[in-house]
Amino acid sequence: MNGAAGPSHIDSRERVLKLGGSFEKQPRCAFHTVRSVLTLYFLYYLNWSEDTSTSVYHAFSSLCYFTPILGAAIADSWLGKFKTIIYLSLVYVLGHVIKSMSALPILAGQNLHIVLSMVGLSLIALGTGGIKPCVAAFGGDQFEEKHAEERTRYFSVFYLSINAGSLISTFVTPMLRGDVQCFGKDCYALAFGVPGLLMLIALVVFAMGSKLYRKPPPEGNILNQVVKCIWFAISSRFKNRSGDNPKREHWLDWAAEKYPKQLIMDVKALTRVLFLYIPLPMFWALFDQQGSRWTLQATRMNGNLGFFVLQPDQIQVLSPFLIVIFIPLFDLVIYRLVSKCGINFTSLRKMTVGMILACLGFAVAAAVEIKINEMATCQPNSQEIFLQVLNLADDEVKVTVLGDENNTLLAESIKSFQNMPHYSKLHLKTKSQNFHFQLKYHNVSVYTEHPVEEKMWYTLIIREDGKSISSMMVKDEENKTTNGMTAMRFVNTLHEEVSVSLGTDASLIVAEDYGVSAYRTVQRGEYPVVHCRTKTEDFSLNLGLLDFGTAYLFVITNRTNQGPQAWKMEYIPANKMSIAWQLPQYALVTAGEVMFSVTGLEFSYSQAPSSMKSIVQAAWLLTIAFGNIIVLIVAQFSGLAQWAEFIFFSCLMLVVCLIFSIMGYYHVPLKPEDVQGSADKQTPQIQGNMINLETKKTRL
Repeated sequence: MNGAAGPSHIDSRERVLKLGGSFEKQPRCAFHTVRSVLTLYFLYYLNWSEDTSTSVYHAFSSLCYFTPILGAAIADSWLGKFKTIIYLSLVYVLGHVIKSMSALPILAGQNLHIVLSMVGLSLIALGTGGIKPCVAAFGGDQFEEKHAEERTRYFSVFYLSINAGSLISTFVTPMLRGDVQCFGKDCYALAFGVPGLLMLIALVVFAMGSKLYRKPPPEGNILNQVVKCIWFAISSRFKNRSGDNPKREHWLDWAAEKYPKQLIMDVKALTRVLFLYIPLPMFWALFDQQGSRWTLQATRMNGNLGFFVLQPDQIQVLSPFLIVIFIPLFDLVIYRLVSKCGINFTSLRKMTVGMILACLGFAVAAAVEIKINEMATCQPNSQEIFLQVLNLADDEVKVTVLGDENNTLLAESIKSFQNMPHYSKLHLKTKSQNFHFQLKYHNVSVYTEHPVEEKMWYTLIIREDGKSISSMMVKDEENKTTNGMTAMRFVNTLHEEVSVSLGTDASLIVAEDYGVSAYRTVQRGEYPVVHCRTKTEDFSLNLGLLDFGTAYLFVITNRTNQGPQAWKMEYIPANKMSIAWQLPQYALVTAGEVMFSVTGLEFSYSQAPSSMKSIVQAAWLLTIAFGNIIVLIVAQFSGLAQWAEFIFFSCLMLVVCLIFSIMGYYHVPLKPEDVQGSADKQTPQIQGNMINLETKKTRL
């Protein structure tokens, strides 16, 4: 494939790219399969908190982008890109197998699930990270420098291909998780296992095209040479810091006594690119929150679009879907229109605009978060409680709440089985105190006393007690509707214990004679037939539609001759804000990704010396790792409200964008012929001419 670019050469290249593109689609599909459900797996399966789930998610993402350095070193120094892709893909598949095992309930023990999960994620991180720099650079290797325009188009197609895989995974995986039941629960094992199988099939297909590929041999331990060259230059400069020695044009020229000129020139080109990478992690800190903070935001929104119900982790499908649309739109329309307007839209300018769009996307996310908070149920403050009264007697009851000094705090008449529209807020004098209740039922007055504590939710349940009535105070959970799921609890008025089967591995047991169950969270949906059992009979309850983020109380009664029935009360309303309001923030950040990431991939390859292509690609991916570390640190230590955290990231991105603009203004890009000249050198030990640098500045 090194000959002239005749028709046969072009046909061969097309066959190569079809095989390579189809292979890259599946690793990205497998990788995004894990990421798309990982936060919810931590949250609901391992029962971790939101902050812990976010931190571990970004720790995993960060590890996935640290390992490319290892993959690049192995490829450039030892195995070559092709063999590195093959071997580390096998590690990738093994990681999926172990991760799938970690989601099997039959493997008893929370600690075992956590250990298997961490081992599986570590192997996936090694596999996916190890092949990332090799796949991009291996595709670029199929083009000679005289085909630079085709190579630029290849990187767009490459990015389009990997996001097609992401599109498939982010849409299908939540279906595998939620629509398929494994052992009575969401099937995370299937969501993690199926992509591993598809990855193995894709690997076989990729290996079948081995004879078609152009496979440049490894250049030797180039990473080690680079590190030694830089260290020697720094130490030599430090040793010769006196004014007796003549100054040198560049600090790397101090390595000339030991290392060949061509290697020094290559390292100079490398350091120029790496210097530009310093501000880039901030973009990825924003972008990668789509799978964590934005997914958690979606859990507190209504996913019912009328024609389709979106799960919170399915909204991420917008990103690859929009990329598939935006890449040809930008390449074929927007960039050409900008060019016709006489604007020199350089790579660094595109990346800067991408940063600005990401900044705007997070400003929109903050506005959405503020609106969600406005619609959410208020929380009790210090020396406050929320109280609701549930009257299960057969007639109206007048309830009067008295304070310590017999002052009336609340007085209202409540009908039998009346739906209370909201909680009542009551103020305390101390952190905890006793409330006195006067209950008037028919001609009977009942006085009772119940202790309460600040910042809590309570339900006063009134029940018949012969010809009189009695009451019991039930403490409600602080956060019943965990992350947008539906929460429910049962009150059993029957004289027998009831076992309620909600499709999970353990039934919900409700004690007899006004026993109150614990809360149980379930997915949104219709529940027309819920099987129940007592010692004497089996029956079913129709719970109807259980909506997003709603808390329900079901009272099991038998007041008619139709058998036991469920009386339904909704006391925390459904999420009102549609998940469609996340579309603007996804559109802005995705447009920013197209301008930033696609351009950055091609820019990194074009500016890298031929012996360091994989290293530069790995360094590019390393910026994503550091971006995830930024999110991890902020999530653990900021203590900010979510909307304030979004504003913080938006402002920080704006500052970093300004810094990158200044750095780009003074950057001196490498000419294509200089890269080709370096490629003609088979080893870095051969002396070469100084690399000619373009003196024209990239103005922003």
